[in-house]
Amino acid sequence: MNFKKNLIFILSALFLTACATPPPKNPDNICEIFYEHRDWYSASKDMKEKWGTPIHVPLAMMYQESSFKHNAAPPMEYFWFIPIGRASDAYGYAQAKTMTWSDYKRETGNSWADRDDFADAIDFMGWFTNKTQKINGVSKWDAYAQYLNYHEGWGGYKKKSYNKKPWLIKVSRKVDNRSKQYAAQLRGCQENLDSSWLWRLFFA
Repeated sequence: MNFKKNLIFILSALFLTACATPPPKNPDNICEIFYEHRDWYSASKDMKEKWGTPIHVPLAMMYQESSFKHNAAPPMEYFWFIPIGRASDAYGYAQAKTMTWSDYKRETGNSWADRDDFADAIDFMGWFTNKTQKINGVSKWDAYAQYLNYHEGWGGYKKKSYNKKPWLIKVSRKVDNRSKQYAAQLRGCQENLDSSWLWRLFFA
């Protein structure tokens, strides 16, 4: 009986791994990302309509956090050669921590949300950026300050903890630059994405 249960578990794990969405081939171009993963565009549009956050901001943040890998996690830490755990419990596309993810699920009622599901992850980031605006007055269009909040938390941002982390300020500027790059690219392909998205909605 145990053998059968173990076999089912292994086969299920292999099936889920095989079905996992691969990272986009060209993550430097938001148009290519959405052409390759059409459902990601639909989920991103839903996020924008729900939370008012422009698509290019959380996408740039997600690139930095996980490189669009569904099962991304902090690296394993070792004592000599013995693994002792990861630096944090962050996981998934958005690298959301367990406690913050639980807050998101409770506040939104999205109790079945999974961190390794893109639609749930992008919605989480919309929720987070929306709360960042309410708590710390940061514009949803400001990828630089939004990322500082995302990394340091709302309390840490208020205390300006990032001032002691020059490497984080550098990374946040990188996120901001990528966000602006994504915004420019999206302006050039959004009409095409919208028309093909509507076509699939009614005729696919």
